[in-house]
Amino acid sequence: MILGLIVACEIGFWAVIVLGLFARYILKARRLGLVLIALAPVIDLVLLTLTAVHLRSGADAEWAHGLAAVYIGFSIAYGHRMVRWADITFSRRFAHGPPLARLSGTDYTVACWKDVARTLLATVTSTLVLFGLIWLVGNLAETTALEQWYGILLVILGIEVVWAVSYTIWPRPLKKIIVAIQL
Repeated sequence: MILGLIVACEIGFWAVIVLGLFARYILKARRLGLVLIALAPVIDLVLLTLTAVHLRSGADAEWAHGLAAVYIGFSIAYGHRMVRWADITFSRRFAHGPPLARLSGTDYTVACWKDVARTLLATVTSTLVLFGLIWLVGNLAETTALEQWYGILLVILGIEVVWAVSYTIWPRPLKKIIVAIQL
């Protein structure tokens, strides 16, 4: 059940984003677009509430309950960035907006370290949600499936740090501009 809710919330998240961008750029209804996009965090709140209610009603804590906590943490940390990416992409496609900038060199390295900070925020948020769910259940024997997520979160954060360190040592090459000279 919880896995289905996570999928439904992910679909709902992108549905309100796409509908909001459609209203904004195609229908030229900026306020409606803003309202629809603002519904995205509400979907996370619904998922958190339904997960807590499901656990509180006596359901055994499963891997999917932990996934819900991790989804919420990463949605909080990366949600704004994903919406911004979607907005720029939609703007470029339907409103002749600027293209996405492809970062290289030091700019890309800085962006990698910003992602480390976002992933750290996501990890801390997910951990706090997991703690809250474990506290809500109140029985450590029934929540071992939730506790397994702590190690997974550390691995995710570790991968992000290794990625940033690698681009600090070996920065992404600057784009070469080829100029054709006609004689």
